Amino acid sequence: MLPNQEYMLQLAGVFHTGQVESGTCFQQLLGSVPTGVILKDVSLEVHGGEVMAILGSKGSGKRALLEVISRRAQGRNRGQIQLNNVPMSQQLFQEHCGYVTQKADLIPGLTVRQTLQYAANMTISMQISGGVKAARVKQVLADMALNNVSNRGVEDLTPSEYKRLVIGVQLMRDPVCLLLDEPTWDLDPLNTYFIISILSNHAKKYNRIVVLTMEKPRSDIFPFLDRVTYLCLGDVVYTGSTRMMLDYFRVIGFPCPELENPLMYYLCLSTVDRRSRERFIESNNQIAALVERFRAEGAPYRKHAPPDIEPDTMQLKVPLSAYGRAPLPAVMWSLIWRTCDSIFNFRRSGLKLLGLKLFLLPMFFFVLWNFYFPLQATQQSLVTRTGLIFNCLAGVSLLSIVITASTFGVFRTRYYQESREGIYGGATFVFCQTLSSLPLSALSVCAAASIIFWGLGLGEHCVNCAAPGYSTTDQLWQWFLFFTVLWACYAFVEHQTMLLLLFCRSSFSAGIASFYCTVTYLLVGSSTLKTLVGLPKWLYYVSYVVIFRYASAFLHEQMFRDKEYLVNLPSRNETAQIKCISNNAQYGCRYLNGTHYLQERYNLGNIKNPVDDLHLYWNFAWTFAFVAGLVLLNVLAYSMPLPNFIKSKFRE
Repeated sequence: MLPNQEYMLQLAGVFHTGQVESGTCFQQLLGSVPTGVILKDVSLEVHGGEVMAILGSKGSGKRALLEVISRRAQGRNRGQIQLNNVPMSQQLFQEHCGYVTQKADLIPGLTVRQTLQYAANMTISMQISGGVKAARVKQVLADMALNNVSNRGVEDLTPSEYKRLVIGVQLMRDPVCLLLDEPTWDLDPLNTYFIISILSNHAKKYNRIVVLTMEKPRSDIFPFLDRVTYLCLGDVVYTGSTRMMLDYFRVIGFPCPELENPLMYYLCLSTVDRRSRERFIESNNQIAALVERFRAEGAPYRKHAPPDIEPDTMQLKVPLSAYGRAPLPAVMWSLIWRTCDSIFNFRRSGLKLLGLKLFLLPMFFFVLWNFYFPLQATQQSLVTRTGLIFNCLAGVSLLSIVITASTFGVFRTRYYQESREGIYGGATFVFCQTLSSLPLSALSVCAAASIIFWGLGLGEHCVNCAAPGYSTTDQLWQWFLFFTVLWACYAFVEHQTMLLLLFCRSSFSAGIASFYCTVTYLLVGSSTLKTLVGLPKWLYYVSYVVIFRYASAFLHEQMFRDKEYLVNLPSRNETAQIKCISNNAQYGCRYLNGTHYLQERYNLGNIKNPVDDLHLYWNFAWTFAFVAGLVLLNVLAYSMPLPNFIKSKFRE
C-alpha cells in the first residue's frame, strides 16, 4: 500500500477535545468527566529519514498529539492526518506504524532474543521466511546495541537496555513511522544521547519517520533532531527545521544567547510561568503572540524540505510491514509458546512461576494430609470428613487466587498493549492463556488430590465397594472424579480472578476482591459450615447459582452415600461397633450410616419433600457448566471495548 519512496506524515488543522480532569468514580462511570480543548490547530509535517522531537512542558499536549496520530485518543478530533497522502486510520497505523509508550511491560522469564523472535512471529507476515525473520532479529539486535545481552533475561536488563529492547520490539516489523513517548525518561545523559543517536541512525539508514516527545532536551542531542515542534497548552509555538529554528526566533526578536542550550531555551520561552500572577499573565500573553506570529509567518519553516541523504547510507528496501500481518494461527501458536518459555526456564522469574503453578497446591495438601491422618471411621469422623471436603474446596480455590493474581498480571498488561497494536484480540488472549494454564493446573491439582485421596485411604471405600465386580479400576474412577471436581473449582476461581484483573490494575486488589467473592460462595454453597436444609428459603435458592453447591454435593455424595464402612460406626475410638437401629445419640450413635448423615445436610427426596439435592453426575456436569460459562464470560468481557477510565489504567 505504501511504496518505498519518500515517506511523509502530514497534520493539517488538527484539533482534539478530551478529558482534562480525572473526575470522580461516578463521573467516570457516567462518562461525564470534564473535557476541554487539548490540541488547537496543529499543523506539521515530517519526512522519511527525519527525526522530529515534540517538546513542551507537562500538560502541553505532547502525548495527546501522539495519541491522535496513532488514532488511540479518546474524544473528538478534527483536521487531517495523512501518511503519504493516505488518510490515517486506526488500521493503517496498526499495519504500517509503531508506537512505543513511555512505560511498556515485557514478559519476564524470556531472553532478549526470545522477546524479539516472538515479536517477529506475531507481527511479520507468513510470506516472509523464517530465515528472513531470524536475520531481522539479528539486525535489530545490532541496531539497538543489544548483541551483548541477547541471552540475558528481560528482568535482568538495565533501564537503558530495557528501553532499547522495547523499541526493538516495535522495530521488528519495520514500521514506516515510529512514535515514541518520552523514550529517554529517567535515563542518564549518556544513555539519552545513545538512544537518540540510535533512533537518528535508524531513520536515516532505512528512510523511516521517527517522532518522539521530550520534556527536558539536552544540547548534545541537537544534531540528531531534524525537526522540532514546540507545544504550549495545545498551541504550536514553532514547528519545522531544527537548523532554521535559530534563524526564525532571531528574526522575530528572540535570539538564543551564546553558550545556551537552544532546545531548552526555546522550551522555556514556550512555557507558561506560574510563579506569580503577574508572570503568568505576561508569559501567557507572550506565548499567545508567538503562536499568532508563527501562524502568520511560519509556513516556510514548516514546509522546509529535508536535507539530502547520501544514497550510500540509505537502505531502500520495501518495509516488512508492507507484506501484511501474521495470520491468527501463527499468533496463537506464538502466544502459547511464549507463555511456556516464560515459565520453563532456569532463571529466577521462571522458577518462581513454576513453583507457584506446580508446587504450591501440593504443598498445602500435604500439610492438610498431616492434619487429617489417620482418618478413622467413627461417629465423629463423619463431621471430620465434611471438614476435609470444605478444606479441599477452600484450599484449591483460595490458592488458585494466589497463583493467578501473582502470575497473570504481567500477561494481562502485555495483552492490553499488544491488542492496541492490533496484533490479537481478547478472545484469542483468553483462549491461549486458558490453553497454556491447563496442563500445569491439571498436574498441580492432580498431585494435590492424590495426596488426600490415596494418602487418607479414600480410594478404599468407593461407592458400591461391596459389589462383586469392584476392582482397582473403580478406585481409579473415583479418584479421577475427585480430582476433576477440584480442578473445576480451581479453573472457575482462576477465570474469576482473570475477569477481575481486566478491571483492576493492581493484582493485589483483584486478588482481595476474588478472595471475598470466593469465601462468600463457599459459605453459601458448600453446605459444610451450614447445611443446605437449614438455610433460609431465599438463601437456599441463591445457592443454585454458586458452583460450590454442586461441587460440595458431589463430593459429599461420593464420600458418604451408600458406604458400607460407615454403617454402625462406633463412638470415638471404640473398637466394638454399636448396633444403630435408631438415633441413639445418648449412647454415642447419632448416625446410622453415611446416607443418614447426608439427610441432615441435603434434601434426599421423599414423598413429603420431593426435592433431591444429590444427583451425582448431574452435580458433576453442573460444576463444569459453571466453568464453561465463566470462560465464555471472560471471552466476551475481554473482547468488548473497555470504558475510557478503565483503559487509562493500563495506558502505561
